[in-house]
Amino acid sequence: MSYETILHECSEGVARITLSRPERMNSFTQQMHAELRDALDRLSGDGARVLVLTGAGRGFCAGQDLNDRAVAPGQEVDLGESVTTQYAPLVQRLRALPFPVVAAVNGVAAGAGCNIALACDLVIATESASFLQPFCKLGLIPDTGGTWFLPRLVGSARAMGLALLGDKLSARQAADIGLIWECVPDDAFAARIDAIARHFAAGPTLGYARTKQAMQQSSSNDLGTQLALEATFMRECGFSADYREGVAAFKEKRAPRFSGR
Repeated sequence: MSYETILHECSEGVARITLSRPERMNSFTQQMHAELRDALDRLSGDGARVLVLTGAGRGFCAGQDLNDRAVAPGQEVDLGESVTTQYAPLVQRLRALPFPVVAAVNGVAAGAGCNIALACDLVIATESASFLQPFCKLGLIPDTGGTWFLPRLVGSARAMGLALLGDKLSARQAADIGLIWECVPDDAFAARIDAIARHFAAGPTLGYARTKQAMQQSSSNDLGTQLALEATFMRECGFSADYREGVAAFKEKRAPRFSGR
């Protein structure tokens, strides 16, 4: 598939997908959803060990492009269908990728765009970026996992305020309340993202994958179940080539050379 709404590249284990409709703040259309699905399908064949998701121009993603499903006055539309067929599978796909996913938020992340960023494993934003849950201004609820991610990241009080008021949150505020991992000066952003991507691409990929799974399942497991899951994953990781290399590097006082296996 040739892409018109996204950019996709992969080099030395670092995959980068850029939402590329800058004239519309990279808002989603059905075509963008289809192209993004195809790009995600290619990651395993590309040898990706980390995915960086970002946006072109001055925004990360403004959510759904309302012109793509314009509603005339008095006309009804089934928004639940687009959540079920497009946004929910995308969130689940990002969460299930067997390596770290970094949201490089270079500008406004609004609506579904904000929650797609929150679905990633690590969110790093420029100081000029902002986060917004504008659903309430359209008579809607925070979808694309918003009602799941927000209270788990910032607590119920802040989550409710963000959802019911729809106020813009600066990247610095987002970092301060734990909504995102890091806020970086704009002029240092590209270098920071590159460093993070290289770190993950050279790291113990299986360990990262099982860490993601364990963290995600912890919210629904009781302690005993979680401890058993940890034992299962530790057993698997303990038999990996990366663990053997990590121990050897520690004993030899050198940097490890992880293969991702």
